[in-house]
Amino acid sequence: MKYNNSIHMIDNIIDYLYERGSIAQITDRKKLNAVLNSQPITLYCGFDPTADSLHIGHLAPLLCLKRFQKAGHRPLILLGGATGLIGDPSFKDSERKLQSFNTTQKWIKKIKLQIALFIDCNSNNASQAHIIDNYSWFSSMNILTFLRDIGKFFSINKMINKDIIKKRLKNDNYGISYTEFSYNLMQSYDFAHIYKHYDAILQIGGSDQWGNIISGIDLIKRMYKKNAYGLTVPLLTNFNNIKFGKTEKNTIWLDPEKTSPYQFYQYWINIDDKSAYHFLKIFTDISVQDINSFKNRDHSYSQAQYILAENMTQLVHGKRGLNIAQRISQNLFSYNILKLTLNDFHQLIQDGIPNIILETNTSLQEALTKSKLATSRSQARYFIKSNAITINAHKQSKIEYIFQDSDRIYNLYTLLKRGKKNYCLIQWNI
Repeated sequence: MKYNNSIHMIDNIIDYLYERGSIAQITDRKKLNAVLNSQPITLYCGFDPTADSLHIGHLAPLLCLKRFQKAGHRPLILLGGATGLIGDPSFKDSERKLQSFNTTQKWIKKIKLQIALFIDCNSNNASQAHIIDNYSWFSSMNILTFLRDIGKFFSINKMINKDIIKKRLKNDNYGISYTEFSYNLMQSYDFAHIYKHYDAILQIGGSDQWGNIISGIDLIKRMYKKNAYGLTVPLLTNFNNIKFGKTEKNTIWLDPEKTSPYQFYQYWINIDDKSAYHFLKIFTDISVQDINSFKNRDHSYSQAQYILAENMTQLVHGKRGLNIAQRISQNLFSYNILKLTLNDFHQLIQDGIPNIILETNTSLQEALTKSKLATSRSQARYFIKSNAITINAHKQSKIEYIFQDSDRIYNLYTLLKRGKKNYCLIQWNI
């Protein structure tokens, strides 16, 4: 089914984002709406370089910036060359590992290239985006200036009552360092600096940044007697309701060298139905009416997931990346496994597809138990007798079957499946 997946202009950006479930919190919606409807504004979002790639948790704020840009506003992307050296304590149980200046600058170069895939930084018009680095102003600031001109506006009483700080203060094992405690001041000053030098009046971020954003708004009011605004997007969480982040296991990165297009595509196919419809609204430009209409009339498993996976993979990895992901997926889970290239198999192993290494002359029963497709030999025999087992997409019902040379693709691999969704790639120890 084809969907309208394009936006030429967004009339009311706040209403549009609310309709798509893309706003978690907002300051003074009525006043901000009035400003946005009267003139183009400059807004910004910050990203700290704590790895050499962004991940899917960063996509929501990036696409929010993109939508503001489509509505005629000017986005700034702040890369934290300075704050990245400190480490944001938000919702972290322990202090981040501190990186060197040279490392963070290398990461910034890579992240800049990724951001350019989503935000227009090249068009020569009023809404052209710009990427800035807060190291450019913090590196020339001495400690006395920081304490006298910025620190005096912050109340320790208020700071230690923030949920993030209170949680860490109660942690006897880690607590919080003065370095991390200062992060709130630095991010707040970012907003004040960007307000003064770039006329930015709106900061957006993940909902875990709400406290830091409010502190920046308060600082602008204290320093310049002016109003500024904040908006947060919902934090994306995984199956266990844990925030997507670079320190969590199984992070889905935007860099194809860290998460391949196939692995990226499979991630979206395998999310639950409720999340699929939610993410279609946040991450695609398919109309909400189309999404709701599709949801109401179609209850078959994974249709929404396939639409989402296609849109997301093309967004991040382009048409070529999508074609690769679809080709491997179709061949792997259909009867065309022999069409997979040797590089495809190498990529699948790298992506962490369930796999085991076995010796030649292994029996099918042994392979099923070692691959955990069966919990015991008796269960393995039951699955084989029930015609539930395929070897390279061919049914195998011989209970005492021993793997043959002909079962090895490229003399190295065999795909063993139980039913449609349970599988394991065997690597043969030749």
